[in-house]
Amino acid sequence: MGQKVDPNILRIGITRSWDSKWYANKRDYSKFLLKDLKIEKIIREKLEDASVSRIEIHRTSNKVIINIHSAKPGLIIGRQGAGIEALKEELEKKFHEEFSLSIKEISKPAIDAKLLGENIAKQIEKRISYRRAAKMAVEKALESGAQGAKISLAGRLNGVEIARSEFFSKGKIPLHTLRANIDYAKTVAKTTYGTIGIKVWVYKGDVFKKKNEVQVTEMDQ
Repeated sequence: MGQKVDPNILRIGITRSWDSKWYANKRDYSKFLLKDLKIEKIIREKLEDASVSRIEIHRTSNKVIINIHSAKPGLIIGRQGAGIEALKEELEKKFHEEFSLSIKEISKPAIDAKLLGENIAKQIEKRISYRRAAKMAVEKALESGAQGAKISLAGRLNGVEIARSEFFSKGKIPLHTLRANIDYAKTVAKTTYGTIGIKVWVYKGDVFKKKNEVQVTEMDQ
């Protein structure tokens, strides 16, 4: 089971929570869901170079609260907050709702699965060897404190006619252990030969719940 299911979904309520948090009746559910997808798409397009990993959306009765996790918060905020204010105004103009944006810095981008995948994709698109890019990403993750990392690349690697898959891993990835804090992400590299699918798993240690508080035993998230 652990080998087939998305590790993030399998660990909801154990090591991580939902990216979207709100309640809605049957009539409004699909409307809110589509809005969340559009909001995330706009933010990722606007902040393409800001190393954005996770976007959390919380809805209250009169406000939409968005937490943006980024390795480059200064690039988003801009001079005297001009950047984040412009983004907020654009979202409010498009969706006719009140927004509150908050930026959370990712202290260790080398162990963030989303950022690792995007970095590999950019290198492949620049014609850098996919093997070199993947091996360097795995090494950096372990040097930064991860206990294990695995990367899967699938497609016409190096432009070969028959698509294939290759895996690069080091350390351990206990997919069947639900308390294992495993960060998972997938992205796509667009090349002249077609697209290459990239999947990244990063094992950060085990999580235990004590006295209603989540404690990460091996390292800080």
